[in-house]
Amino acid sequence: MTATMQPTTAPRSLAWKNLSPLRRASILWLGGLLIFSIVRIIADADDITSSGTVSSTLRVATPILLAGLAGLWAERAGIVNIGIEGMMIIGSWCGGYGAWKWGSWGGIALALVGGMLVGLLHALATVRFNVDHVVSGIAINTLAAGSTEYLSIIFFKGQKGGGESQSPPGKGGYGEFDMPFLAGGRIGNWKSPDILRWFEDKHDVPLVPDMAGFIRGLVSDVYLPTILAIAIIPLSVYVLWRTRWGLRLRSSGESPQAGESLGVAINRLRYQAMAISGALAAFGGAYLSCVFTSTYRQGQTGGQGFIGLATTIFGNWQPWGVFRGSLLFGFPTALKFRDERNVPALLLVAAVALVIVAGVMVLRKRSVIVTSCLAAAVCLVIAYNVVDKVPSEFVAATPYIVTVIVLAGARQQLRPPAHAGLPYRPGESH
Repeated sequence: MTATMQPTTAPRSLAWKNLSPLRRASILWLGGLLIFSIVRIIADADDITSSGTVSSTLRVATPILLAGLAGLWAERAGIVNIGIEGMMIIGSWCGGYGAWKWGSWGGIALALVGGMLVGLLHALATVRFNVDHVVSGIAINTLAAGSTEYLSIIFFKGQKGGGESQSPPGKGGYGEFDMPFLAGGRIGNWKSPDILRWFEDKHDVPLVPDMAGFIRGLVSDVYLPTILAIAIIPLSVYVLWRTRWGLRLRSSGESPQAGESLGVAINRLRYQAMAISGALAAFGGAYLSCVFTSTYRQGQTGGQGFIGLATTIFGNWQPWGVFRGSLLFGFPTALKFRDERNVPALLLVAAVALVIVAGVMVLRKRSVIVTSCLAAAVCLVIAYNVVDKVPSEFVAATPYIVTVIVLAGARQQLRPPAHAGLPYRPGESH
């Protein structure tokens, strides 16, 4: 009697999951870059992968990134921070006032202090008095909008260049950084060669100029506050996942009862996390008033705090995921700033991406999703051929549309901190 041996082959999805995060990120990055390269050649839209577009995307995405990290720090500690928009408003006002009085860096420093205070106010309401987190966040948003308008009348009205809705121009600036040799940066008075620019100008070659443009955009025309904001990403990873304090902070968002049983001061950790969250959100607001324009203007945040909160969810409460989400939401706006004629090419990018998704779904035998993706891709191709210019109103709304689509598509794979937003009192039976 012989036994039949059945081959055991790992599913393709399991093989993908077994790859390291770095390898998966590299494959996705190269795949996305290849899509953009194909569209660039087909649509003759050289600017969609240019270094200028990449550096502009970084600048546009930085406030969203900081807002997303603010939401991540808060929710990892168990507090839902709906008040990120209000904290950004406070940060933008403090940044404008500080830049006017003491210069650009003084504006950012004042914004950090103001954001920490507002973050502690949210912690006081939710931790000490057990106010519903959403209600407290909405109250902070309302309070921030009204208080900054009132403060503008007191401090800015009648000043040269200022008024009821804006601050006088700030002093100083941050300058731009260009990497020597890679992006033609200077060493003393000597201007080094611009190696990546040479590769970027080879527009008739696929992938090579796109890769060169992407890398050059990361090392040219970059503001120092942008570098500081990006540096917060690996710092957050290290602190939250590699330190004892970070482990305790995450335990307060996952299971505060278990943390309390081990002697962890849950409430103190939540106050500390909210101070950091408020500072990060205010940094994002100060970036708008100090770096973007060097002037505070009423309504400057434009809902970016809510988009940042969406990147927290889209990024699955992981710092690098928040970074990817901020780039996704910032890219359409940056492309509009560069050249609106290249915006229709994004329709082709979406069409190619949907075709790839349909191919993956064929392997998984999900016919409904395959049909939907292919139908949507056909509609996008038709729209690209029919539309000569995308209305500016639609481009302005693109980040919000992307927010809804991404969150709807990724909802099944999200894992929020288990105790985020739930009431908790130390010492009580739960």
